[in-house]
Amino acid sequence: MDDLALAARLARFRASVARRQARRVVEVPGGLAVLDDDFPLSHEHNQLLLTEPEPAPGDLPALADELFAHLPHRRVALLGGTLTAAYADVLARAGYAREDEVVMVHEGPVPAPAASVRETGADALAGPYGERLRTWMPEAGPELLRQLVARRPRRLAGADDVRFLASYTPAGEVASWADLYLDRATGTAQTEDVVTAGAHLGHGHGDAVLATALHLAAGAGCDVRFLVADAADWPRTWYARRGYRGVGASSGFVRTG
Repeated sequence: MDDLALAARLARFRASVARRQARRVVEVPGGLAVLDDDFPLSHEHNQLLLTEPEPAPGDLPALADELFAHLPHRRVALLGGTLTAAYADVLARAGYAREDEVVMVHEGPVPAPAASVRETGADALAGPYGERLRTWMPEAGPELLRQLVARRPRRLAGADDVRFLASYTPAGEVASWADLYLDRATGTAQTEDVVTAGAHLGHGHGDAVLATALHLAAGAGCDVRFLVADAADWPRTWYARRGYRGVGASSGFVRTG
């Protein structure tokens, strides 16, 4: 499969993960909108995702305004580089901020699992994740932080098999974690939201979680193992050193206020 076809396959997978988690879905030309009234401040659960260039560019901002009129934000996910090229200018003129992403597929040897990593529940991750969010988003209000932490169990609906993985210190503290989405029917696995607690950075816990996720994905028969990295941030090169290669691009556009 060439990179173009593979990127299109992974775009459809990402849209499916969002659809399966959604409380409400609105079908739109070229994609879908997902909504969740339990977490109205979560961009992940209230966004418009496009996989095809169906709406006319000039119609897209008005479509987002109509879909999310009840929310304080608008988010449009363009799950392909050609979509970014088609819609970026009109969204920029409408006041949207842009974040580019790289879709990366693992092509190196599958590593062995780490002894420090085990499956865990959302409750075990709530405290460490909340602390990390407060570091990243010091201006965030308590309700936003509450929703971002509380939304994790919703992710369990994103695929037939979803696992929360955590690397633990010898003292039993959660040091690093990630979500793993497994779809045996298509042989596809996505590792998402790889995070290390600030106090445990630089001790190999992120490596441990990533290695275990790759091992579990391969064991589940998923020959396509991927993740999405910020195009402008350092984890992209960190993943590349661990056998990941960019096969496509996508973009998220957000407007608030």
